[in-house]
Amino acid sequence: MNDSITSPDKTAPEPAAPRYNFRAAEPRWQQAWNDRACFSVPDVPPDGAPKYYVLEMFPYPSGKIHMGHVRNYTLGDVVARYKRARGHLVMHPMGWDAFGLPAENAARERGTHPAKWTYANIANMRDELKRMGLSLEWSREFATCDPEYYGQQQKLLLDFWKAGLVERRESWVNWDPVDNTVLANEQVIDGRGWRSGAQVEKKKLAQWVLAITKYAPDLLEALGGLDRWPERVKLMQSNWIGRSEGARVRFALAKPVDGTAEVEVFTTRPDTLFGMSFLAVAAEHPLAAAAAARDAKAAEFVAECRSMGTSEAVIEQAEKKGFDTGFRVKHPFTGAEYPVWIANFVLMEYGTGAIFGCPAHDQRDLDFARKYGLSVTPVVLPKGADAATFAVADEAFTDDGTAFNSGFLDGLDVAAAKRGAIDALEKQGAGTGVVNWRLRDWGVSRQRYWGCPIPFIHCDDCGVQPVPDAELPVRLPEDVDFSKPGNPLDHHPTWKHVACPNCGKPARRETDTCDTFVDSSWYFARFCSPRADVPVTKAAVDAWLPVDQYIGGIEHAILHLLYSRFFSRAMKATGHLTVEEPFAGLFTQGMVQHESYKGADGRWLYPEEVDFSVTAEGLRSATLKGGNEPVTIGRVEAMSKSKRNTVDPGAIIAKYGADTARWFILSDNPPDRDMEWTESGVAGAYRFTQRVFRIVDEMRAELPSPELAATILSSPVAATDRATKELRRATHRAIKSVTEALETFAFNVAVARLYEFANAIEAARAPSGQFDAVALGGAKREALETLARLSAPMMPHLAEEAWSLLCPDHADLVALLPWPEADLALLVAESVTLAVQVLGKLRATIEVPVGASEESIFAAAEAEENVQRAVAGKPIRKRIHVPGRVVNLVV
Repeated sequence: MNDSITSPDKTAPEPAAPRYNFRAAEPRWQQAWNDRACFSVPDVPPDGAPKYYVLEMFPYPSGKIHMGHVRNYTLGDVVARYKRARGHLVMHPMGWDAFGLPAENAARERGTHPAKWTYANIANMRDELKRMGLSLEWSREFATCDPEYYGQQQKLLLDFWKAGLVERRESWVNWDPVDNTVLANEQVIDGRGWRSGAQVEKKKLAQWVLAITKYAPDLLEALGGLDRWPERVKLMQSNWIGRSEGARVRFALAKPVDGTAEVEVFTTRPDTLFGMSFLAVAAEHPLAAAAAARDAKAAEFVAECRSMGTSEAVIEQAEKKGFDTGFRVKHPFTGAEYPVWIANFVLMEYGTGAIFGCPAHDQRDLDFARKYGLSVTPVVLPKGADAATFAVADEAFTDDGTAFNSGFLDGLDVAAAKRGAIDALEKQGAGTGVVNWRLRDWGVSRQRYWGCPIPFIHCDDCGVQPVPDAELPVRLPEDVDFSKPGNPLDHHPTWKHVACPNCGKPARRETDTCDTFVDSSWYFARFCSPRADVPVTKAAVDAWLPVDQYIGGIEHAILHLLYSRFFSRAMKATGHLTVEEPFAGLFTQGMVQHESYKGADGRWLYPEEVDFSVTAEGLRSATLKGGNEPVTIGRVEAMSKSKRNTVDPGAIIAKYGADTARWFILSDNPPDRDMEWTESGVAGAYRFTQRVFRIVDEMRAELPSPELAATILSSPVAATDRATKELRRATHRAIKSVTEALETFAFNVAVARLYEFANAIEAARAPSGQFDAVALGGAKREALETLARLSAPMMPHLAEEAWSLLCPDHADLVALLPWPEADLALLVAESVTLAVQVLGKLRATIEVPVGASEESIFAAAEAEENVQRAVAGKPIRKRIHVPGRVVNLVV
């Protein structure tokens, strides 16, 4: 079986000439929705109108949509269409996260301007998304590279600056030597730049930072109220914010170093101070700088540390290395002296950039101590261990126990020992108990052209000055030179030269631009009033926010979502918003996967480059298209450009139609799990769209009018005819089950229920036994109309086409119809099917009225021919009835 899209499967031939012509129908219905403005809503909803804001994470305009986009936006569209049908005023906008290095790199490589490249990509992707039939309000569209957008972002930043939430500091930063830009800690993956893959270096620069740490306690505490967020996302954010209780301990230097008399350390384990073996500082610490100035070998080691990765994963996996500075510190309790080392596993960004090492109770410290022959003194005794003989070998003891070898702390449990140590430090003036946070302020300066200019001016006399509001937006210059390395704004001949807004003397614009995560941290608010001449219109954001349902990938659990939560709080503090949490509900969809293929030369191949065959034994094999060169079929994994296991959504839509792609995307797995894209699965989805159309097309001639059907279904005969009642029950069971599935994001379940419903409708086409044709005709119309309306969120074009066949005299679009309601009376079954077992083995099934007596149930069971054969005339010793499930006869 072939799972590629463009290489026909031997078992899945090209679609036959369809009865349902999706190529004509889909553009027609898209135009009808547009003409009727079906998806437009006002900036401020009318009083009393129930609003629902659906938003998928907006895409970067790379030029083509991929299957991840198809899944993400299909999920959001199902929610939007369903909620609209349930009576909500639904806002469902679309925009583009359009700044960033890919466009700048494209400009360098292709000799074009980033704006030209970006807007051309947007135009192409907009057309592709429109072909999907998404119920988007395109009138709200914007790109973050539009001056109208980033100008308002600059206004926000100035408001944040006035509120003390924007600062300029000199600090050590992560430097990407390939992209020549600063990276946030979160953008360093395994020690490498998240885009370039280059080994990140440490560099000291003046940076603009957003004071996210001011909100660290609230950002952590508020996670508990996000009951419609995935637990794993909340846990990831909690870990990143990283609240920890401990102590700041001041160690006096045995001899001052360049005027410095003490070193401050943050520790979560002050109870282990008596187990100290060394003190270690980061390569960026002042003591490291002092050592490097005195010793060339120390300087070499500092340079080596700065060239290694900065992520915790890289630090943990790297060999622990150090350099003894020769400096010594005194223990705050004993006065004993310990060496000060520079260590490659200590980061300046965390704590104070210095740690005290207690090797017996920290594995990293133990590895370091063993490497350099430092002392290892256990000070926490495991339960039941002998203090006289307990020792630590190659594995640190990190569990709870009792303090020993610890002077005045001896005999205390860990919690009590922590409190005792902190009390003693505070009495001596050598430390204090504190709460520490892993979260660091957000450095947003980036040394590149294609980003939002940071709206400040540097004057030699007046210092940093904000750009006046009247001069916003600070637009990017169009005449830029990408032939030189580094930031084109730095070497632009005129753009950066301006007059100081305070004194009028010559001054310089800030040439750094914003981290693109700034652009995506407030776009959801701008959508509420996208054409306003202020960042947001208060009435609009107060009416629409928070986003009721946000949908996107788990990869944004920390970066984007945490930054957006901060921005909402900052915008509230500056009077722009009322809400603090931007996203009331969050759904993270799984990845779309596909087989990967590799040629004999080790080159990854696209699916369309591969031919498939099946051996007589049923085994699949693959060869390079047009030849006999063998191809290795790899595992199913997430689609990626690097492994070329991607499928072009445009080719799928052209071949099968948008509704087929949407239906298959929804049908395979629960939407929060990964799904495999297969040709056979798509072909099956296509067959179902054709089947639905065929059922409607063939049955419509025998249906009564909608008005007559309503009269028929309210008549006594409809309540008595068995075939009519069964079809009506199937209809209303489908309404109930599909509704429940859509309410809980179980879209694959909704798809399964609609398959079952279609089967029930087809079964009603060929009546057996006595029936009332008129009554059944009314039930058929009800069923077919319901099928169209229930499938509309998933297959909107087909739903409209079916509706137009069923109700040609009605001008309503399914997109504007209310959601069908289940009749509870029709959900109550009149009979139940029971399994009949003899000695535990299934022999028959019987259908009995609901509420039938046990006597009548046993009589019906024993009357079955297969049951009588199994009993074989033997006396029945025991009769067991499990209501609604089974009858068991024991002979």
